[in-house]
Amino acid sequence: MPGTDPLESTRIICGELGEPHLPHLVQLPDRGVGSDAVGRTAALLTELYVEVRPHGWRLTDRPGLDHRRAVSALGTDLGVMADVVGAAGTDPGALKLQLRGPLSLAAGISLHQGEKILSDAGARRDLADSLAEGAARHLQDVRRVTGASALTVVVEEPGAAAVLGGAVPTASGYRSLRAVDRQEAGRHWKVLVEALHQAGAETVILAPGTGFSGGGPSWPELITEALAVGFDTICLHGRADIAAWERCAELLDQGGRLWLETLDPGQELPGVSAAVETVHRHFRRMGLPDALLGALTLMPAPGLEATTPETTRRVLRRLTRTADALDQVRLGG
Repeated sequence: MPGTDPLESTRIICGELGEPHLPHLVQLPDRGVGSDAVGRTAALLTELYVEVRPHGWRLTDRPGLDHRRAVSALGTDLGVMADVVGAAGTDPGALKLQLRGPLSLAAGISLHQGEKILSDAGARRDLADSLAEGAARHLQDVRRVTGASALTVVVEEPGAAAVLGGAVPTASGYRSLRAVDRQEAGRHWKVLVEALHQAGAETVILAPGTGFSGGGPSWPELITEALAVGFDTICLHGRADIAAWERCAELLDQGGRLWLETLDPGQELPGVSAAVETVHRHFRRMGLPDALLGALTLMPAPGLEATTPETTRRVLRRLTRTADALDQVRLGG
């Protein structure tokens, strides 16, 4: 979300994404250190601490100012969500959380000597275990503070393609780190997904970003592997290639669900009819029946944080109206 005011953003979220839609815990990267995606997730780690150096986030021996800022921002946002829900006097129902996955986190944090955690197999394992334990505790805190009855967790892995394809540069930038074995990646994902489900997550979704080509897995391979290790569904960008859509069509046809990134906050928003037609066109091209439109959850494409609160409100409102219109198509209206 844009800006630095968690109360304003949380009110927008709860106002625009209330039942039957899905509100989320706010994330405000404009606040700076500790509120970025990596720092935010690092605040969840158990027995691992981080600090910011000129080259980015790095492990440190004890929690310093940067780590405490990240933890404090997360605590503030959770408290604000509880206050807004409490002021509304209604059951908070469902709530979405998001965090960086173990692959992208290992590519975003360095060891003491400056190289990425990604470069050390033991460090990758320790990070994945710490993340799983910390994320489970976070879910328990969220349930306790907000009273949310159903939690959905989006595991963001924008670095997955580079990590699995051996395309993450070393600290010097002169070469790339060795690709992580896909079986190892699957183990780290499985540990996290199992911990989240055991902590009460109803749905765990993988959002891998784009760029699956070259030495990394293809989109169909990634989807197959992600579901095999326990993710409930995949987040797909509306501009994904035909192979990704074909694999997702198979999943929908088999009773699965799909989260679809649509409505680019950085572009002029299409009207509701045009947005519906864009989604519906993919379904017709894949030969899917309108009844399966009910298996979709719509998300805005990345970039809300670079807009304004008013633009965010318009995007979310257009998104919910598009979802409502797709429901009418599904019902034959």
